This record gives sequence, structure tokens and C-alpha cells, in this order.
Amino acid sequence: MVWMLAFTVPLLLSGVVYQLVGLARDARRVPPPGRLVDVGDGKRLHVHSLGSTGPTVVFDAGIAASSLSWARVQPHVAKFARTCSYDRAGLAWSDSGCARVTAASCADDLHRLLSATGLPAPYVLVGHSFGTFVVRAYANLHPDLVAGLVLVDPIYPSEWLEMTREQRWRLRGGVFFSRLGSVLASLGLVRGCLSLLSRGSTGVPKRASRMFGSEAARVLDRLVGEVQKLPADLWPAVQAHWSQAKCFTSMARHLGGLRASAREIAVCHHASDIPMIVITAASQPDGGQREHARLAAQASHGRQVIAKGSGHWVHLDEPDLVIDAIREVTRSTTRRSA
Repeated sequence: MVWMLAFTVPLLLSGVVYQLVGLARDARRVPPPGRLVDVGDGKRLHVHSLGSTGPTVVFDAGIAASSLSWARVQPHVAKFARTCSYDRAGLAWSDSGCARVTAASCADDLHRLLSATGLPAPYVLVGHSFGTFVVRAYANLHPDLVAGLVLVDPIYPSEWLEMTREQRWRLRGGVFFSRLGSVLASLGLVRGCLSLLSRGSTGVPKRASRMFGSEAARVLDRLVGEVQKLPADLWPAVQAHWSQAKCFTSMARHLGGLRASAREIAVCHHASDIPMIVITAASQPDGGQREHARLAAQASHGRQVIAKGSGHWVHLDEPDLVIDAIREVTRSTTRRSA
């Protein structure tokens, strides 16, 4: 027992020191591209603005993603609009948030952020995956501030409210492993694995992921594949973010509140006069495609677009499709306001 302690304690302390040194190095090497904005309650959110004329387009990322995920879309949209991408609390460069995360709480953060930045309303809101819950909640709470919606492969309430026992078990497992990831990140283990991956050494990271089951290994492979679709100069920032314990803690909070978020969105009322384009990935099952079609039909100026060459991350697989949809919605809102 004494021998085990003599071996384990120095090893853990070394991991903590490695993590602290890495955090300090990351702060110097990957500073935020935008600025940190105080939204109250001692919390600052990172916002990245591009463009100076035209309507205001606001981007909201998927459940574990950040403002970086819009890197192949935002600069092009900024040529014809003011744009704003941001990091929800606990993700990327933003401060940690509250223990309970739902679509409505995120929409409240977004409202305070937009008020603090002074970006002019009304807004064209663009969301991906969980981000579509956030922008739909925002549009429900502040319809007078919303000019249009572009929903990129949205999730929908029924898939989270009508879950099988196996699906509920997998969701609880996601929360547990995210919390465990936070602990491992604090000890420098996640940083070490990501460092090996960035150098092309996949053996240790894959063996480590398999310790948590085949599902964790598949998730890791899928996430690595999506990150590699981003511009290569952003990979160090993504690596730095997911070396932090707070990102895993935020992931656990998002997943833990997902069913509550679905209940919030299930009772949202969409103002029919707000234009909306729903972009559906080709990988969506038939049921998902029908849900997307029903969602688009709620708007009098709504339509569904099928991204025939895309998986779930349409804005990385077919960014031009997303850019064109945003351009179409901004033009329709301009005509309506003229």
C-alpha cells in the first residue's frame, strides 16, 4: 500500500504540473481571435465579429463545438453581412457557466451577449445541431429581434423525449464519461493523448479510448475526422480547448440538460412570418428528414434543403450550401423590411 502511494502520488502531481504548464502555454500560443464580453454574473463569453455592413448574422455551434466550427462559413458571409460567432459558457475561450445548461439558459446568455456587443437587430440566426435549439429558443423569446433562421441539420425534440431504454443509458453514459474526462484533463492525461494524436501517434490514444468501451472509441474517431475538416491552422486551438477540464464539464452539463432543452423547444411557437431554411444532411434517417420538413413548414417563407454530400457537419462538408442559404435569408429579410 505504501509502495503504491509512493508511486501514484508523484505521478499524479507530475500530471497536474504538466497540465498547469500546458494551460499557461496555450494562453500565449492560442489567444482568442475575438474579445471577451461581460454578460453579468461574473461571466465572460468570447465573441468573434467579422464584417461591417449589412444585416447581422449570428452563428451558434453544436453541443461540443465552438466558434471555430464556423471557420469555413463566417469569413464568406462577412462579405455581405455583419457576423458574430461566439462560444457558449464553458467552451473554448468563454468562462465557465452555471451547473444547469438548457436551450433557454443559453438563449438568455446569447441575448445578454448581443445586447452588450451593440450589434444591431434584427438578427439572422444560424445554428447547427444543438445550436438550433438555442436559436429557436431565442426566436421564441425575442421574435421582434429575429429576422430569419438558418437551421443546419437540426436536432428535434422527439428524438430526445421518446428515447428507448438503451438510448437513455447511452445519454447517461455520455454525461458520466464527460465528467470523467474533466478529471483526466485536470491530471494532464487528455493533453498527453491529444499531443500524441497531433504528432500522428494514434496507438496510445486509441488504447486509452477503448478502455471506456467501443462507443467511446467510435466517438473519438468521428470527432477527429470532423476536426480535420477545419483549416489546419485552427487545429492547435481545438487541441488546446479540449485539453481543458472546463470543456468536458460543460459537455456534461449540456448533455445532462438535453432532455430539458427538448421539452423547452417542444412548446416553442415559431412566428410564421420569420423566414427559415432547414438544411438536412443526407445522412439523416427518413424520420429525421420528415421532422425537418415539418419544421420548415412552420414558416410561411420556409423551405428544406437536402445537403446531398454531407454528414451531420454540413457547414464543414458543404460550406457553400450554408453560405447560399444565409445569403437567401438575408436577402429575403432585406426585401421584407424595404
